[in-house]
Amino acid sequence: MNGPEIARMIQLLAKLPGLGPRSARRAALHLLKKREALLRPLAQSLGQAADAIRTCSICGNFDTLDPCTVCGDARRDGATICVVEDVADLWAMERGHVFSGRYHVLGGTLSALDGVGPEDLNIASLVARVRAGGVGEVILATNATVDGQTTAHYIADRLASFDGVKVSRLAHGLPVGGEIDHLDDGTLSAAFKARRAV
Repeated sequence: MNGPEIARMIQLLAKLPGLGPRSARRAALHLLKKREALLRPLAQSLGQAADAIRTCSICGNFDTLDPCTVCGDARRDGATICVVEDVADLWAMERGHVFSGRYHVLGGTLSALDGVGPEDLNIASLVARVRAGGVGEVILATNATVDGQTTAHYIADRLASFDGVKVSRLAHGLPVGGEIDHLDDGTLSAAFKARRAV
């Protein structure tokens, strides 16, 4: 029905998160209809990004600089490292303007089912950063999933031997603007455990 170029474009678009085969066909059709205004600039931008963007050798962020803009910012607190699962989590933290320290991207979580062990993640480089000195706190900001919790516990155990380094975990529980009757049991339980004096 379609030529091989269009079929390949649809196959590649379908690999993007949130796009299945039908959504990929719609996106491809839209791009083809807007060839000059959208498809050509997008193709050029993707090519430039593929050539220019690299992974930060310190934290694992994506940037055109190495070290990245965050690691190179002297105004940030170098004594505090926030450990996140993925670059998307780092970007979310930056978007929220809630953290002014440095980051460390693990590149995923430990998962026995998927065969992901400690050697598959950037845990050794995190331990090396802490061992090098100057770190006072490591904040574990992994997701509240079984794999995220497992990863946080493993990292906490690995860092337990470093004197003077506080290891903390993001609180979980009742979201701002959330209604109690809409919460799942796990979130409600976490909210009770993380309660504090008013």
